[in-house]
Amino acid sequence: MFTGSPWEPVVGYCRAIRVGNRIEVAGTTAMKDGEVIGVGNAYEQTKHILATIEKALHELGASMTHVVRTRMFVTDISKWEEIGRAHGEWFKDVQPVATMVEVKALIDPRLLVEIEVEAIAE
Repeated sequence: MFTGSPWEPVVGYCRAIRVGNRIEVAGTTAMKDGEVIGVGNAYEQTKHILATIEKALHELGASMTHVVRTRMFVTDISKWEEIGRAHGEWFKDVQPVATMVEVKALIDPRLLVEIEVEAIAE
């Protein structure tokens, strides 16, 4: 599944792929049409990212209830509560395994969070 991101053809990747019942969603950030959404707000960025991931899953015949793992890469671990709150709003009933790690930087310095997920669909 391609989203039209300018990086997809350059880097050689797609947003999400389904192989059998397994779906992998690439690292997703809070960008839309080349602009960062929620600049300076980790909670808003996380909500936007999860909405983008949900759309990708739906296009591949799955939903957020099929997510079994999330990986969150954050540029400031002190924002973990904001990020965790948004994650919890989406996954409170699903409760996938989750990892959150601090990284030095993301592709744009205004980005605070990048999330990738794994899902198993019927």
